[in-house]
Amino acid sequence: MNRFDKKKNVVIYEGIEIPIEVINQFPTPSYVVIEDLVERNAQILEDVIKRTGCKILLAQKAFSMYRVYPLLAKYLSGTTASGLFEAKLGREEFGKEVHIYSPAYKEEEFDEILGISDHIVFNSFEQWTTFRNRVKAVDRHISCGLRINPEYSEVDVDLYNPCFQYSRFGVTFKRLEEELNKDPGALDGLEGLHFHAMCEQGSDVLKRVIKAVEEKFSPYMKQMKWINFGGGHHITKPGYDIVLLEKLITYVKDKYDVEVYLEPGEAVGVDTGVLVTKVLDLVKNEMDIALLDTSAECHMPDVLEMPYRPQIIGADEPEVMKHTYRLSSSTCLAGDVIGDYSFEEPLRKGDKLLFCDMSHYSMVKNNTFNGINLPSIVLYSKERGIEVVKTFGYEDFKGRLS
Repeated sequence: MNRFDKKKNVVIYEGIEIPIEVINQFPTPSYVVIEDLVERNAQILEDVIKRTGCKILLAQKAFSMYRVYPLLAKYLSGTTASGLFEAKLGREEFGKEVHIYSPAYKEEEFDEILGISDHIVFNSFEQWTTFRNRVKAVDRHISCGLRINPEYSEVDVDLYNPCFQYSRFGVTFKRLEEELNKDPGALDGLEGLHFHAMCEQGSDVLKRVIKAVEEKFSPYMKQMKWINFGGGHHITKPGYDIVLLEKLITYVKDKYDVEVYLEPGEAVGVDTGVLVTKVLDLVKNEMDIALLDTSAECHMPDVLEMPYRPQIIGADEPEVMKHTYRLSSSTCLAGDVIGDYSFEEPLRKGDKLLFCDMSHYSMVKNNTFNGINLPSIVLYSKERGIEVVKTFGYEDFKGRLS
């Protein structure tokens, strides 16, 4: 359990003890990524690779703190990208396989994508026909695939559901059949199929997704060299059924004689870091309100988009402990509210709060609305202590608006 241990004068986060004197040295706001926990997650994923022979890629859309890429590269098979910049980052900093998928590639970027990618996944036949001759003209082999839409998902929120009605992601079975009826050679040159229908879910959901994929696409899976299970796999969360995952990987590998890829992002970064913030002021309007130097809108947008309520170490649900506060920010957005929390002791100006599980997605979705500064990026390890990897300031805000 994540908590303060007053006897030891430490914060315990995911089993890692961080002395309070170290917490007091963290700049605010800052994302503090704990290297020991990143390695723990990577080792869990590597074990799956070793036992099944699959390949697991880091999905950089969720976690792209490249300071730890050399560490991750010891365990994972490579990176996957959602566009040119992520692909370049994977090539430059990770140094292993580079995969890329985008709903639509830009003509002017595609030659550079060809120069750095090992796998390219196309979202549609229209994209494939647009670019296939340029792929064939390259003097090295690039494995190309097609994203398919199984039209099955157990993601309840449409904002995060890749397979909801009218989704722009992937080719449906009906669309695939239509294209093959027009052109029996439409799949020629394609070596893999990619599907992604999950979000923060277990292998029990994957089992049902694979069943839905097979019911429609099984004949075409037999023509391929690889199948990519996409992301959304909560492999490193406690309670995840890794044995079932490995059975599913082995089942698909053996039945279709293909290589299997997975591309989790959250499973790499989940439960590996905190967002450290400071209380700037305390006001009252029928309830106690604490203004922080962080912002849901700017620094953890999923709090507003999903929405969800992040855990704070040492806090609880409203009214559970003695003192309840609404936590907000200093932006002008009226709804920039993180949530209501209770604390055993009253908050004071200058107090530091630690929001849990802030390494993935939050870090890559920052913005500088209202001129709010971006959080610093800090790496912490038990062995080496604190490393402030990056700080930001006015020039970062000004530079992108010039």
